[in-house]
Amino acid sequence: MSKAAKFSRNYRVESGKGFRLKDVDPGDTAGLKLEKDHAAELLDKGVEVLAELQDKLYAQDRRALLLVFQAMDAAGKDGTIKHVLSGVNPQGCQVYSFKAPSAEELDHDFLWRTTKCLPERGRIGIFNRSYYEEVLVVKVHPQILAGQRLPPELVTKKVWNERYEDIASFERYLARNGVAVVKFFLHVSKKEQKKRFLDRLVEPDKNWKFSLGDAEERKSWDAYQKAYEDAIRATAAPHAPWYVVPADNKWFTRLVVASAVIEALEKMDLAYPEVDEAKKAELAKAREALEAEKG
Repeated sequence: MSKAAKFSRNYRVESGKGFRLKDVDPGDTAGLKLEKDHAAELLDKGVEVLAELQDKLYAQDRRALLLVFQAMDAAGKDGTIKHVLSGVNPQGCQVYSFKAPSAEELDHDFLWRTTKCLPERGRIGIFNRSYYEEVLVVKVHPQILAGQRLPPELVTKKVWNERYEDIASFERYLARNGVAVVKFFLHVSKKEQKKRFLDRLVEPDKNWKFSLGDAEERKSWDAYQKAYEDAIRATAAPHAPWYVVPADNKWFTRLVVASAVIEALEKMDLAYPEVDEAKKAELAKAREALEAEKG
């Protein structure tokens, strides 16, 4: 996994200044050419490392990690989450998928529904879509904003910049409270999305994945690309970086995401809690009692 780790850094965005989405090729593999079995083997090694780090995170119980996944439809969010986090102890991992907001959620501020799902200390939280939908789908379809019951005087031309500012401040707040935030935009090409949509229509076991809404959103492709670029530019920061991950090759997407998660955990200087002398004496006494049992 160490060989692949350096590739994740190629897609890390810590500052939005000068960032352009078109500079990232969705089909890029950073020159890495692997057979399917080799890629799976490399990912398995990464998953093992990730599981060990997650175990220390859980035991230490001081920090948390929030992974945010955003993408166009069919970019592979679900599969990436499934494969990369396959070895993580379910007790130390929390996954939330955010669809269209409910009536209750619309009666709160736009960060409310995700804030209540933040990971506890010692855990990895995964947001499959997130509060970024408020500057993505809502920005592309501004009529949604009208249904959010905001006071009319607050809905101005500044509303998107204000939301970027709120999100950036929120992520800074999380970092100051021991929650590391790592954000992934799985960057799929329009051509590859079309191919995956057709696969969903042709293959019976994939029919359930397709909805007419997916095809409708495809009509707004350019607007979404602009919205993603604007969001990344406005909210990329050293304490809350974006990874713009090429997503046309699923095996490479998973390697990049896994190496980025490992790197984020390694920066936390994780370790199992040390046992003091009193605790050691208590453990020794318990061991002595167990060994003295008959049978």
